[in-house]
Amino acid sequence: FYPFAQHTKDKMISTVLSTLMIMLQSTTDTSAPFFGFMGVTSALVFACMGAAYGTAKSGVGVSAMGVMHPELVMKSMIPVVMAGVIGIYGLIIAVIIGSSIDASGYTSFDGFAHLGAGLSVGLSGLAAGIAIGIVGDAGVRATAQQPKLFVGMILILIFSEALGLYGLIVALIVQTKAS
Repeated sequence: FYPFAQHTKDKMISTVLSTLMIMLQSTTDTSAPFFGFMGVTSALVFACMGAAYGTAKSGVGVSAMGVMHPELVMKSMIPVVMAGVIGIYGLIIAVIIGSSIDASGYTSFDGFAHLGAGLSVGLSGLAAGIAIGIVGDAGVRATAQQPKLFVGMILILIFSEALGLYGLIVALIVQTKAS
């Protein structure tokens, strides 16, 4: 009776050890896609939060300015458009990352790279959207009172938009590091 039980026990231990070895040698990680999808979510959600804030804050300024100077409303829509572009940056990265996530062959490195790419574009888009909203609100109101401030406002908006563009560039570079 005892030799049979020992043989079964040895067989079980051998099976468990061989299974563990296969799992350790495998390049795929079952939690890796989670991090990839979090990168997709981070890219889109944070960039769209920045775009929404920038649009809303600039839109308030345009509305307030439009009461006294309705002829300047279309000229003052530039910050609103620039804020919307921030959301497009996040959408681009979210689509690129989302289309490269695969259930098989997707490594932890890929997941972390995609998370980093998503956070890069998302959080820089959030910062850019906040900057565009504040500058757009104050800028369109000031431009209505002093038209010579228009060029200065546009330059500040361009530098604010560049923050989101930096995140997009870094996200594209980091995303290409994933296999």
